[in-house]
Amino acid sequence: MSVLPTFDRSAPSWPASPGWAVAGRAADIEDAAFRAGAALAHLQGVMAQPGLPLTLWRDRLTLDAAAATVRFSGRAECLAELRDALHLARPGDPPGPAGEIGQTWRRAVTRPLTARGLALLPGVAPELVRRELARTGAPIARAAATLETVLREAPRAETAALVLAEAALAKALGWDRIVPLLANGLAPRDLRRDGDDLRLACHQAVARAAARAAGLAQDLASRAAWLHAVAPKLRAKGADAAIELFLTQDALAPAALTHLMSDRAARRLCDRLVLLGALRELTGRDSFRLYGL
Repeated sequence: MSVLPTFDRSAPSWPASPGWAVAGRAADIEDAAFRAGAALAHLQGVMAQPGLPLTLWRDRLTLDAAAATVRFSGRAECLAELRDALHLARPGDPPGPAGEIGQTWRRAVTRPLTARGLALLPGVAPELVRRELARTGAPIARAAATLETVLREAPRAETAALVLAEAALAKALGWDRIVPLLANGLAPRDLRRDGDDLRLACHQAVARAAARAAGLAQDLASRAAWLHAVAPKLRAKGADAAIELFLTQDALAPAALTHLMSDRAARRLCDRLVLLGALRELTGRDSFRLYGL
């Protein structure tokens, strides 16, 4: 009987995020800004690593941001339920409130950082979107100002406020797409802050979220390397194209592969990749399963 090679989480290996950037509490906003800057500089280097499946990484961060926004809105859906709403709904089915939040985040992250790209954010006028994208200033201070302004003008538009704040941060950093960080680092109470208190919370949130995002990047890069390593073992027609899809999306149902192969072949491929340690089954169910790195 053949023995499958052990999944090696250590390769590829990159320098670790600076631990001091998230250790303890910042003494003041200047200290918080320095820590956040160090974490962002490290993350910038991580994003340039050739082994990182960048689109998948952003999609996984986007799911986390959507789940956080669902909590901010007072809803009870967990990340697994949100994933179901995004990937198992049939065309034309209403996604529900949590699913709408998830769809808003996914649209925003995949579109250009322009007023047109973000024009359909719920609860805010297009003019507000244009004005906030044109804002200037230091990256995190600029994002905090956008968050405060949108929540002041549209207090119930938490999703749009967070998306626009992330867009302001990404634009100030010279990124071409949103990389969700603020939503993944802020607490619900932080959305009620303003002024210096909000700026401090945003700097601390970015430092924490950037460190976690760097760790996620390392994990996904290792998983992607293993997926490529086991690819020659696959015999199914369309397997190479299916692998490319798994390297761009947080989760896929076998039905999402049926344009490449039969439904039965798609299910067998997913189960084969789980057996090889290259994919995980994400739901724990016997039916309506979802698979991802």
